[in-house]
Amino acid sequence: MDLHQKFGLRRVINACGKMTHLSSAIVLPEIVEAAAESMRHFFLADELQAAAARVIGEATGAESGCITACTSAGITLGVAAAMTGSSLARVLQLPDSTGMKSRVLIQKGHCVNYGAPVTQAIRLAGAQPVEVGAVNRCRREELEYELQQGGVAAVVAVESHHTVRYGWLPLTELVPLAHQYEVPVIVDGAAQDQRLRELIDLGCDLVLTSAHKYLCSTTGGIVAGRRELVEAVLLQNRGIGRGMKAGKEAIVGAMAALEYRMQQDVPAWTAEQDRRVQLVLSLLEGIPGLTLSIDPDPNGCPFSRARLTVDPAVTGLSAVELDQRLQEGDPVVVPRAHHAEEGWLNLDAIELTDSEIHTACERVRRILTEVPRS
Repeated sequence: MDLHQKFGLRRVINACGKMTHLSSAIVLPEIVEAAAESMRHFFLADELQAAAARVIGEATGAESGCITACTSAGITLGVAAAMTGSSLARVLQLPDSTGMKSRVLIQKGHCVNYGAPVTQAIRLAGAQPVEVGAVNRCRREELEYELQQGGVAAVVAVESHHTVRYGWLPLTELVPLAHQYEVPVIVDGAAQDQRLRELIDLGCDLVLTSAHKYLCSTTGGIVAGRRELVEAVLLQNRGIGRGMKAGKEAIVGAMAALEYRMQQDVPAWTAEQDRRVQLVLSLLEGIPGLTLSIDPDPNGCPFSRARLTVDPAVTGLSAVELDQRLQEGDPVVVPRAHHAEEGWLNLDAIELTDSEIHTACERVRRILTEVPRS
């Protein structure tokens, strides 16, 4: 069935990466098979989540885990769990947090918008986000001062290239500081599934990641961490988490994805990504006004992206205008344009076939070489 033709949808050449606005990842065949099989059966939901806990523990080294609707839901439910603990009465009281610890500390440089503000995900639990420090500076003393004021349910940290990249307290210092005051640390690592074990080993109490990004699964959020907090996350399904629960296809898909990852040859996968990046660079060589380079993943995941730096004085187009032109027509070519206003784009090759790489690069070359120059 051609869904694009049936519903009048344009085809997408995804040179942006694992992005929600592009419907996340292409689901791997092995995961499609497992998720499809789950849809033919009934399960006891608690048993299914218990099975997921075992797989998450094996894959990450965490004490336990569960699956929720997405990482954003995991932020809200993780914060709620830190406020309610195992008290069903408190679960049923939320989002009214009267009588509970409800202050949630977050470094100001981590207050990103991932499609919605991370602080909104915190407030949805009935908590009060407390932004600490300045955008490009958060000192240990500032966080410790807020911890000393009491009433702190959790500290939320965001592991993402969207955060300010300097001047803030890293997890290696943040986690022991929070634990000194018996406050849990919840990590939004939506695209950090390749670093799950590393983040758990740092002592983070809950680590949240997306099943539908580099794990290439059905839509879902993976929660890994301390057993009592994970159990409190699941308890939210009887309260504010009811609308954030995961379906059986999400749970089984995430389990299949984690099992696939555990047996995956990651160095070989990295080598394949490197090959694709080199193909991009070779196809774009020699375009006047276009400088090519390679950007390693800023969060330390094992892959890189091609960077295209545009000189408008030579090409006649800015990076912003190149992005706009690429997204015209059918198929649309969607580059990673987070830095377009700074003069450059990335082509992320992870979701591209070789044929799509050729098409995307031919489009870039045609746009930049056909622009009339004064």
